[in-house]
Amino acid sequence: MSFVPPGMFLTKGVGRHREELHSFELALRDAGIEKCNLVQVSSILPPGCRLIAKAAGIKEIRPGAITFCVMSRCCSNEPGRLLAAAVGCAVPADKRIYGYISEHHAFGQTGRQAVDYAEDLVTAMLASTLGIDFNVDESWDEKREIFRISGKIVGTRNITQSSIVKNNGYTTVMAAVVFAF
Repeated sequence: MSFVPPGMFLTKGVGRHREELHSFELALRDAGIEKCNLVQVSSILPPGCRLIAKAAGIKEIRPGAITFCVMSRCCSNEPGRLLAAAVGCAVPADKRIYGYISEHHAFGQTGRQAVDYAEDLVTAMLASTLGIDFNVDESWDEKREIFRISGKIVGTRNITQSSIVKNNGYTTVMAAVVFAF
């Protein structure tokens, strides 16, 4: 038996604590999904899956529920280290076709750099599936023009979280697409 989620929401968080696991828990709490049993899935955006508001999605989650997500996460305890986590979604115009979700995490990248990379990656994956020529090395504006001309890609969605590690303990950043049923 398979389940196809009708909706998804984007969320992000940052957590700091002297223990690595606790910093991750605090990042999940900041994102509003700490009460879930998270199951990470791969990169397919189900056909017809609609984006819903984070607040509406979180209301649907019951404590302890098995909750599917695509998550990016980055953690360090090195003071001054820049961390970033991002997810990007590429949504085809034809709602009967699946899209893609990418996750990217990095040290030393700003949130903008990480999300640009995640969007480039996810758009390239969808373009290749749809048979659209795509040059990752073109500028962002040029890529947007290709998508409008092709008529096959509606657009992208993304979320990113970045932070600099403080002097004491661990910092965890995370970003996720969470599927809602």
